[in-house]
Amino acid sequence: MIRILYRDAQGEVNSNLQIDNLIEALKDTEGLLWLDITNEPDESVEPILADAFGFHPLAIDDALHESHVPKLDDWQQYLYIVLRAVCCEGDESEQFEILEQDIFLGPNYIVTYSQQPIAALERVWNLSQKDQRWLKRRADHLLYRLADEFVSDSVSFVEEIEVELDQIEVQIFSEISPAISERLSSLKRRILSLRRTVIPQRDVMAKLARTEYEVVDPSDLIFFRDVYDHLLRLDNLLNDLVILVGSARDSYLSIVNNRMNEIMKTLTVITAFFMPLAFITGFFGMNFFHSVSPFGVWTSSLAFVIVMAAMVLIPIIMFLWMRRRAYI
Repeated sequence: MIRILYRDAQGEVNSNLQIDNLIEALKDTEGLLWLDITNEPDESVEPILADAFGFHPLAIDDALHESHVPKLDDWQQYLYIVLRAVCCEGDESEQFEILEQDIFLGPNYIVTYSQQPIAALERVWNLSQKDQRWLKRRADHLLYRLADEFVSDSVSFVEEIEVELDQIEVQIFSEISPAISERLSSLKRRILSLRRTVIPQRDVMAKLARTEYEVVDPSDLIFFRDVYDHLLRLDNLLNDLVILVGSARDSYLSIVNNRMNEIMKTLTVITAFFMPLAFITGFFGMNFFHSVSPFGVWTSSLAFVIVMAAMVLIPIIMFLWMRRRAYI
């Protein structure tokens, strides 16, 4: 899909501009052109980027064929920027992707390219169509809007992780299940995956906020500084979440070990109860009906009563003694 938003020098917004009119629109230095390309074949995109905009072949190759962490390349007449956006499928934070957004920023244009639709970009595009004030400023302000929406989605994603972590912490103390360990591992993978994106993206915003580029209005530096601050706080929050997930896992393992110790303790007590009984039954052979040795008294009724009484009383006495000593 290829679509164009164009605001001319008189402030009129046109969303039906054709590809053939791109060069003419780029000559309008007071206008603003936004070209968005999504999931288009390379052979149809390369001529547009090379012929209409004059981008360097290496920059085009980076955008169309390479996958990058967030970065910024200064080509003097334009900037090539790679940002990353978090996209969740449905309401489950486990179903998420981190998609690459390639951006070319010029003095009066912005070109966005991605392999899949990105929700944050769609929001900015729709708002720019509905509210023309979004297109009144320079192209770099649209870049700020995009970066800010990308960060907002990341913050929302992290908030979902926080809620899920709180639920797991409550569940840890109510039940023990292998699923809890799997959820904690999944949380940690998601946090680390997002953090690998946030750190380089923070560096990109730092460059935009502190370095003077020809295509960036100095008055807009403060906006990129605001996005940088959000990313800095997000990075600190992700660090805290990594620690909290580790603490939750330690708590889970501690509770599992404690419960295992309780089970072993119970089994040990039961074994202790039956040890004297096993000794008695083993010693007498539990045969009260016929004696193979000249000890008839062993098979008498009195011996039977005494042995049975001992087998009943010994476990009771052991239980009371263990309870008094706080073994159980």
